[in-house]
Amino acid sequence: MSALPFEPIYAVLLIPIVAAGVLAFVPDFRIGARINSLAAFATFLAALSLLAVRPEPGTYILVDDLNVVFVVLSTFVGFTTSVFSASYIAHEVEIGRLTPTHLRFYHAMYQTLMFAMNLALVANNIGLMWVAIEIATLTTVLMVGIYRTHEALEAAWKYFILGSVGIALALFGTILVYTAAQPVVGEGVDAMVWTTLMEKASTFDPALLNLAFVFLLLGYGTKVGLAPLHAWLPDAHAEGPTPISAVLSGLLLNVALYAVLRFKMLLAANPEALAPGPLMVILGLLSLLFAALMLYRRRDIKRLFAYSSIEHMGIIVFAFGMGGPLANFAGLLHMTMHSLTKSAIFFSVGHIAQVKGTQRISDMGGLTETHPWLGWGLLLGVAAIAGMPPLGLFMSEFLIVSSTFAREPLLAIPLVAGLLIALGALFLRMNSIAFGEPRGANAPAKASYVPMFLHLALVLCAGIFLPGPLVAWFRHVADLLG
Repeated sequence: MSALPFEPIYAVLLIPIVAAGVLAFVPDFRIGARINSLAAFATFLAALSLLAVRPEPGTYILVDDLNVVFVVLSTFVGFTTSVFSASYIAHEVEIGRLTPTHLRFYHAMYQTLMFAMNLALVANNIGLMWVAIEIATLTTVLMVGIYRTHEALEAAWKYFILGSVGIALALFGTILVYTAAQPVVGEGVDAMVWTTLMEKASTFDPALLNLAFVFLLLGYGTKVGLAPLHAWLPDAHAEGPTPISAVLSGLLLNVALYAVLRFKMLLAANPEALAPGPLMVILGLLSLLFAALMLYRRRDIKRLFAYSSIEHMGIIVFAFGMGGPLANFAGLLHMTMHSLTKSAIFFSVGHIAQVKGTQRISDMGGLTETHPWLGWGLLLGVAAIAGMPPLGLFMSEFLIVSSTFAREPLLAIPLVAGLLIALGALFLRMNSIAFGEPRGANAPAKASYVPMFLHLALVLCAGIFLPGPLVAWFRHVADLLG
């Protein structure tokens, strides 16, 4: 099938970037919020059509079973977050934290971020993917600092510095891959095309590929939020608007993970290159254990769930590092469930912080009594993210633990220990927030509950029953990942 201008892949890219240009000039924030949600919904529909209609791989665009998983998930969470954002920013305007000028910028940057993430996911060129991830990074840096407070600007600056270090390491790794490909493929764009690289990878210099993957894992691992490269993530979550926290945890971390997986496949195609799995397993376990312990020290509710994101990205990277059909399937399922669950938690947390007028956990309490929809929604989200049955993350964690016990029983010990430590920390915090005597302010909630409960319903359904076509799709992708 030849690539035609009206193919859905072009809509996935054009809708958000055109919407960004329009939103930059929309003066009314209510109209801007509607356009933002409409554009995000249209992008999601275009992404869904990629399940049936796909262009042939070109020099710059590739659509396959692997990136369609990421694109559909990203556009869906991008849409539901835009719906949550509409009610969230209305309150921020009401209390004077954001102005119409801020919101024109915010909505334009939101769609620019959607464009950059989609471009990174469908790029068939390692240089183009790097550029797209850099655009996504700079966009989120600007959005993290949108409140213009000292803390927000400090968080944005830290994110910019650490993100720049990470992206520089990833650039060096990308150059090394190009250098490895050049003697075989020749100079020019062809030496940067994914499909060409995968065909010829077995003939590349394995020493260069090994060195490249170290830089790529460290570089893109910074974006994934893996310890000890995670320092930007808690501040960015705590100080930026909550919809951006949802996008960071639910989407942007996945885009960087996607880049790591692509390069992992490249190394796996060269029989003389080192296996990338052990490095991923080590970083994944380190992130899980570090974040699980740090959960006990958090006093800010958004920082608490930022460390939870580090924990779960560690679990996902560990699963993909273990490799094999079962672990890869579990990693894909866990990534999907985490994106849905963590964004739902941030939807709840955003409104809770607004009604309480603070993000300090000590100033929250009795939410199930004062704001039952928010309290019980948060509690259900925490039960899901902690891996309680019958929710979707229980199934994915069970599969990850089972595959680890079957292949490397000793690794299962720190894995299970990390999961249990994190579970204890989350329920310790949630007990004081959801139950007991009401504490802090109790302003009325002006919230949109549909995105939160839609995500949680999907996570519950996935824990009880996975449709056959979805299982077959994930199995196929798991086989591709090796």
